[in-house]
Amino acid sequence: MLSPTEWGIVALSLKVALAAIGLTLPVAFALAWVLARKSFPGRMLLDTLVHLPLVLPPVVTGWLLLLFFGRNGAGGRALETLFGATLMFRWTGAALAAGIMALPLMVRAIRLSLEAVDRRLESAARTLGASPLRAFASVTLPLALPGVGAAVVLGFARSLGEFGATITFVSNVPGETRTLPLAIYTALQVPGAEDSVTRMAIASVLLSLAALMVSEWLVRKDGRRSHVL
Repeated sequence: MLSPTEWGIVALSLKVALAAIGLTLPVAFALAWVLARKSFPGRMLLDTLVHLPLVLPPVVTGWLLLLFFGRNGAGGRALETLFGATLMFRWTGAALAAGIMALPLMVRAIRLSLEAVDRRLESAARTLGASPLRAFASVTLPLALPGVGAAVVLGFARSLGEFGATITFVSNVPGETRTLPLAIYTALQVPGAEDSVTRMAIASVLLSLAALMVSEWLVRKDGRRSHVL
């Protein structure tokens, strides 16, 4: 059984992961759509930049966020001036870091799903008088939804496991930015805290396994639907 403090850490981790997905999903879908459907100069560069967080050390990503959203960074000053807010040492900053680290996985899953949609179905809808927006809403989006769902679940699992960018950008503040990975790291530094580490590690494994199983189910469902079509 988790202690009340550990339950609080799990709750904070879930809040950060959900906020990260809510922040990232619209951006991921827009990027996936552009990469899947458009050809333009610089497309390869955009694709490379989107997937850069996959290969960069997470600490570097966190450092770049710190430079831009820190109190002396352009983004940090803008937030302070316009909204009187800051991301530093806040759970919202942890959500931003997690969302950026999850972005490449989400874009890739959505992009593959969009590319699997038969363009002839969209053309048929247009021929029958549907506007581009209606064809998208009635044909493309429903067919791509399993891939979008898989992207959400993969991004959620990635956000739950985010460590390097988070601790570099918003530090390790109890009750504010100390998510499960950071809490496990902290407990490992404390003599005699092995039981707490074990409990939180098991919680992390169970949450990640559940997310991956849902993602795999959605991918298989998408594959079966594409095969039928």
